[in-house]
Amino acid sequence: MDIIMSFINAIMHIDKYLTLIVENYGVLSYGILFLIIFIETGVVIMPFLPGDSMLFAAGALAGIGSMNIFTLLIVVYLAAVLGDTTNYYIGKKIGKKILAKEEVRFINKDYLIKAQTFYEEHGSMTIVIARFIPIIRTFAPFVAGIGEMDYSKFIPYNMIGGGLWVSLFLGGGFFFGNLSFIRNHFSYMLIAIIIISLLPGVIVFIKEKRKKRGDNQENVPSTES
Repeated sequence: MDIIMSFINAIMHIDKYLTLIVENYGVLSYGILFLIIFIETGVVIMPFLPGDSMLFAAGALAGIGSMNIFTLLIVVYLAAVLGDTTNYYIGKKIGKKILAKEEVRFINKDYLIKAQTFYEEHGSMTIVIARFIPIIRTFAPFVAGIGEMDYSKFIPYNMIGGGLWVSLFLGGGFFFGNLSFIRNHFSYMLIAIIIISLLPGVIVFIKEKRKKRGDNQENVPSTES
């Protein structure tokens, strides 16, 4: 419970943590942001890292001149594209072995199966759509690798999705993050971003539940004589 509360607190005050990082590490802050985004998108066991909220907070810092927005865009975009590429090749290499196991240490198979279902429903566009859905974002390129999606087909979607994701959240932070109202309610803004970004995943989950319920009702044998 303490770990969960600490994590929530870190997300809610990520702007303050980023400010401290920038003050203490200067230009190295870009490298730290690169690593966080790369790990969140590229390492399938790390889907819980703050992506959307951190990009928004970084954009807000750029808005007040603490960071350079153009450098941020380049650094974070490269991290997002390279992260998905790494995750794709990890899935291609060991994904099928992981799926074959009933339990996998450090990997939630339920998330993996949901990402696979999402991929089956939306095809290649999953790589773009998933950028805006926490957790699915981390598992989507992994699943694409398992499905043996050709890399020449994967990379355009990867680049487009990464560009849209980075631009929207950094841009949102840059242009809106420093309005007085938003600055005074920044923690609530970050929570709203997280909730909004989770909505597509919740909608997919509800649809799956309804579909399963419908299938179960169809399979129930009739009691009529």
